[in-house]
Amino acid sequence: MNVSAIALDLDGTFLDSNKKVSSRNLRAVLNCHKQGVPIVVATARPPRAVKDILPKQLQEIGIMIYYNGALVISEKMKIREHYPIESTITTELIDYLMTSESDPNLSVEVEDNWFSNKELDYTELMKVKTNPHILALEELRQLSASKVLLSNFKGTDKLLERFGQRVNIIVTDTGELIQIASKEVSKENAVSKICERLGIPVDNVMVFGDDYNDLGLFKLCGYPIAMGNAVQELKQIAYEVTESNDNDGVAVVLERIHKRKQKD
Repeated sequence: MNVSAIALDLDGTFLDSNKKVSSRNLRAVLNCHKQGVPIVVATARPPRAVKDILPKQLQEIGIMIYYNGALVISEKMKIREHYPIESTITTELIDYLMTSESDPNLSVEVEDNWFSNKELDYTELMKVKTNPHILALEELRQLSASKVLLSNFKGTDKLLERFGQRVNIIVTDTGELIQIASKEVSKENAVSKICERLGIPVDNVMVFGDDYNDLGLFKLCGYPIAMGNAVQELKQIAYEVTESNDNDGVAVVLERIHKRKQKD
């Protein structure tokens, strides 16, 4: 096993069910970094949320992929790249959703700023400390959206039929949350570009994940590791299925690799 980089999903993977990083998981990842292995954090979350939940040591060394790839930041590599949804599509999408019979909860993320046209409480569903700022609908239409979020929405099939060829639409959180981003945005596209810059073959990347937005990464990378709590689609194509996120599944695999490298 020739692992040249590690990509980590956060929720349901590196974080436990209480949205905490265990000392064992943290130690295992830091040990890999000390051995010269780049650490990529690939999450659907925005920077502010990652700052609240991820230990400072990892924030300082990690190459950060936010919004499933819509925003990529690395101070060490001097990278800050933003891939918003095309503005005309955002306008059409918002107008379509506002006429939906299901009256969805709609919000828009823009480079670590979060907006909605009405008061929303996502503290429980998304385990966040802050909720969206309120903007008029006309102002929402004009934003360069990193991501559009939907909850309380029942028309997923029709949404996919109408917009699926122009944007990336991913259903996560056991079907309660729909995440919409630019068509070119995905975790796998972001990781692929990072590997090009680092001169690392994607076949040498080990990725840990649990949900549908990790599926592309699992198909791209040479060593996809599914958590014990992962969706079945990931487990079916995984190189290995490890323990759950509440049983330090990331550390279980990385500790084994670390021991093998010490023997070598």
